[in-house]
Amino acid sequence: MRAVADYFAEEGYVCLVPDLFWRIEPGIELGYSPPEFEKAFGLYQAFDIDRGIDDLGAALDTLRQRPECSGQAGVMGFCLGGKLAYLVATRPDPAVAVCFYGVGIDQALDEVAEINCPVVFHFAGADQFVPPEAVARVRDAIGGRAGIEIYEYPDVDHAFYNKNRADVYDKPSAMMAHSRTIAALRRVLGPD
Repeated sequence: MRAVADYFAEEGYVCLVPDLFWRIEPGIELGYSPPEFEKAFGLYQAFDIDRGIDDLGAALDTLRQRPECSGQAGVMGFCLGGKLAYLVATRPDPAVAVCFYGVGIDQALDEVAEINCPVVFHFAGADQFVPPEAVARVRDAIGGRAGIEIYEYPDVDHAFYNKNRADVYDKPSAMMAHSRTIAALRRVLGPD
């Protein structure tokens, strides 16, 4: 996540990477080995979504108060973070939200009416964690609303944006998703 934040900082954005699991295991850092994946899945199962959204709202407030920040802030997330970015768009009032392959968004569509900012969704066409049926439910519930962009990348898998996952990284799709994300951020946040 730090590498992603650095990537967006190079584009001119002030970035903050919150410690999502601080209530369970503060300061945890995981890679992509099978034992680390199992550990991450356990953290995911123990994660309290509502408290996490509260924490992300506090992180947005902190970011907005930074002298380097323009006063507006957006949120972006991957996997669980993709779902959290969607939910933050319905609650703590970010300026923009970007959701990469958000697991479980289709189970939280009762909050669609509360979306109060532009939201960009990126879904992988061959994602076993967010299958096509889940994407279709999201598209049916949210698609067509002003400020909502839903993109599907055919024949790529979950985590296609992650350069550290050679088994699933897809450079053309990642570059397209990055360009679309930057376009959305620039429309709302700048940089000027």
